[in-house]
Amino acid sequence: MFRLTNQQAQEIVDKMMEDIPYNINIMNDKGVIVGSGKKERIGTVHPGAVKALATGKMVEAWEDGRFEKKGTNEPIVINNERVGVIGITGYPDEVRPFCNIVRTTVSLLIEQKTALESLANAANRKMALLELLLSHQGAYTQKFKKEASAYSIDLNLKTVVLYLKHLTWDENLSKLLLPYSSFPMKEEDLLLLIQKPEDLDNLVHQIIKQQPGVLIGIGKLESNVADSYLQARQALGILMALKPPVQMIRYVDATFLIRLSHMNPAGEANVVARLEDTHDLLETLRSFIHNNCSISLTAAELNIHRNTLQYRLKRIQTLTGKDPRDLLQLFELTHALLSLYKG
Repeated sequence: MFRLTNQQAQEIVDKMMEDIPYNINIMNDKGVIVGSGKKERIGTVHPGAVKALATGKMVEAWEDGRFEKKGTNEPIVINNERVGVIGITGYPDEVRPFCNIVRTTVSLLIEQKTALESLANAANRKMALLELLLSHQGAYTQKFKKEASAYSIDLNLKTVVLYLKHLTWDENLSKLLLPYSSFPMKEEDLLLLIQKPEDLDNLVHQIIKQQPGVLIGIGKLESNVADSYLQARQALGILMALKPPVQMIRYVDATFLIRLSHMNPAGEANVVARLEDTHDLLETLRSFIHNNCSISLTAAELNIHRNTLQYRLKRIQTLTGKDPRDLLQLFELTHALLSLYKG
């Protein structure tokens, strides 16, 4: 049963009294005033409201009494339940025309708040399930399986997790992902749980086709969702670190680089961190790696003169102490870059 809080009731009263030239009271399901144009009455029992709740009908008071003023009191009914009472102070003949307007408006406001709270609760339950899925190790209990099934996740099946970054939501993307269990991570990030491996290649192709800026890390098919999630996150970290000319990477294709990224001597990631404030140098380093140390190919990809590229490579050496033109030192820079963005 929906119950009005004092804050909700007072917000409604304040809003309605901007347009209604009479005092308005809102009583809860016990007949206690929880919102009023006269704050001193909040917390007191309203006899007319108690009668209205008992009978389910409007109660009119024609004289001021000790505990109530003349006016009308009409039940608020939501889903066939009497959740409160609207009272308007004044001669019934004068305030009666406002009753339906106020009651209807208040009912709509309450239903809207209820719907929003229901959505928020559903979202919170879904995120709570995700937290459990991503941290759980070992066999799943029957209770856990039942909870997951409410979100179309069959924990008896193996799962591939996709970590998607930089999504731009639109109707086409929503339709494409509708058959799959998905969980928003951040504003533009999403986790997809795929339990039909045969769908994977085509799904990834369609996502990339629709989303030119998306990056996708793909875990292995695992019995434990948490394992595949960690793999997908680590694979995505490789894309974020090296920014190769691809939008998708599988954990199985990046295992060496992922392991390398976690072999981090103290402070090594800080070598590349010195380049973070100079975007053009990070971009240059990545391009130089992708193009296998080719000066001509790197300059062409960056659309800069070869001399400009040489200047940038020297700047990288000055800032990091590592010369990217030396193969072993470039390997150190690559390692540091991976360590900085490891998943």
